[in-house]
Amino acid sequence: MTAQLKTVWGENIGDQPLQQYPRPQFVRDSYINLNGWWQYSITDSDKTPNVYQGTILVPFSPESVLSGVNKTLALNKFLHYKRGFNITKQFNKGIVLLHFGAVDSVCTVYVNGNKAGEHVGGYNSFTLDISQWVNEGDNELCVTVADYTGKDKTGLCYGKQSFKRGGIWYTPQSGIWQTVWIESVASHYIKSVRIEPLFDTHSVRFVLDKHKVQQVTVVISDNGTEIAKVDSKESEIVVELPQDFKPWTPETPNLYDVTFIARRDKVRSYFGMRKFSIVTDSKGKKRLALNNKPYFHTGVLDQGYWSDGMYTAPSDEAMQHDIKLAKSMGFNMLRKHIKVEPLRWYYHCDRLGMIVWQDMPSGGYGQKKMYTLYLPYAFKMRRIKDNKYGKFCRKSVQGRQMFEQQLVEMIDNLYNCVSIATWVPFNEGWGQFDANRIAQLVKSTDSTRFVDHASGWHDQGGGDMLSMHVYFAKVRVPRSRKRAVVLSEFGGYSCIVPNHMFNLTRPFGYKMFSDVTQYNNSLRQLYARDVLAHVKRGLCASVYTQLSDVEDEINGLVTYDRKIVKVNKEALRQLNTEIKGTEV
Repeated sequence: MTAQLKTVWGENIGDQPLQQYPRPQFVRDSYINLNGWWQYSITDSDKTPNVYQGTILVPFSPESVLSGVNKTLALNKFLHYKRGFNITKQFNKGIVLLHFGAVDSVCTVYVNGNKAGEHVGGYNSFTLDISQWVNEGDNELCVTVADYTGKDKTGLCYGKQSFKRGGIWYTPQSGIWQTVWIESVASHYIKSVRIEPLFDTHSVRFVLDKHKVQQVTVVISDNGTEIAKVDSKESEIVVELPQDFKPWTPETPNLYDVTFIARRDKVRSYFGMRKFSIVTDSKGKKRLALNNKPYFHTGVLDQGYWSDGMYTAPSDEAMQHDIKLAKSMGFNMLRKHIKVEPLRWYYHCDRLGMIVWQDMPSGGYGQKKMYTLYLPYAFKMRRIKDNKYGKFCRKSVQGRQMFEQQLVEMIDNLYNCVSIATWVPFNEGWGQFDANRIAQLVKSTDSTRFVDHASGWHDQGGGDMLSMHVYFAKVRVPRSRKRAVVLSEFGGYSCIVPNHMFNLTRPFGYKMFSDVTQYNNSLRQLYARDVLAHVKRGLCASVYTQLSDVEDEINGLVTYDRKIVKVNKEALRQLNTEIKGTEV
């Protein structure tokens, strides 16, 4: 038996949710938000229906309570959306761009009956140029979606969604689950920019993708005061900052504003001056470093699920709440687990000061638990060669290629997020393949961040980290002279909170407590044994499981509806302060 739980933000949802500008890293004044009530229908055919069955609140998936549908899209069914939008003469500068934050997982888009484009992959944003199909005045937008969670023979990425929900696997979701919006640009415009802080040379590099643009003016400001300005016709521009620039850290999340001007196009962004690297301490141990100094990452696993919105936070305030909550507990890092968030979430991490480890959503056509669960626990078997594709459900060449493509897309989409320190392509062997080569692919795409190439087990010796998951034993820090040693998952202690649980009859957790005091004392003892005792021995990071309950799982520090904080926040903050203050 399950219960419907609403957050305080979901209880006050309106007809036009999540109206904030969805891309703070690349802002234009041109903006039409299409979130709100759309028509929807679920059919057996991919043909756009003549009659729709009801209305759905976008951007919430139909499986969620807040969508107003609360219905699972079955395999071999198609989800259809329809709504109108208006384009004025003043708005249209020549090119009209339609943006989708994310659609799970295969979609086709029609504008005024014309096929405008399609997209495969449920986690990355995409943009369609719809200029040739839009009219001045009223227009019609239709979207058709298919979702093959865990059943597609190529192994589309589906994260932790499952049609057999239970335990650590959750209700599948489909359709539009991030903001849909429109902007217009002139024929000469800046398509994108990659921002790379060069900490050691007190400068910043901008790499621009320009469409018919020759000269660009770059203006950098600090709290409204201009500190640098450059005019250039180059696609790569390096701007020097004052030598006493303000570094970005979780404790002092300083951000600089930057504006790009190209004829009629003007884009606003920001950046932080920070550097992630590996250093060697006096005892020869590898350490994660921030701005050239050892910096312990004390983190918590954050899956980003909501009791009412599921993949989609019910509001922008809700997104901020989770980050602020973790920060109030003394954490300086969130591991975004098997999910990609809207760009606003990363913006809040950037400005509030929260390091992010970003997972790639897992794929493959299922799992062989012998290799992803039983052997790693029963025999401590942490390494099986991951070119044995059948053991990892990765035989499909097309599926592996698709994963690589979407991994690079994710990195490109999130590259300018200051807070992201680590890319995690694989977790616990789920759909893992060629992890050493994939780590090199990630490094070739982004050399400025760490790579945890195989989080948990089946380590292949690559990446920047030796990454351990420990739940049912004492942590032992192995000697590693080549890579940083991290405890990328541990804990999972569960505390029962009546009236705030999704599963009323069979809640799931690794170690169950009904007494809050005993829960908090045990948590303190666990940290003392498995984290504090190992920092001097070479441990560089820890990730506690987890921030919030998710469906059956009740091992969160806060309940699924975010209404009850189970842990003693002050005690946990003091504990994290002690960890960060341990000499290395």
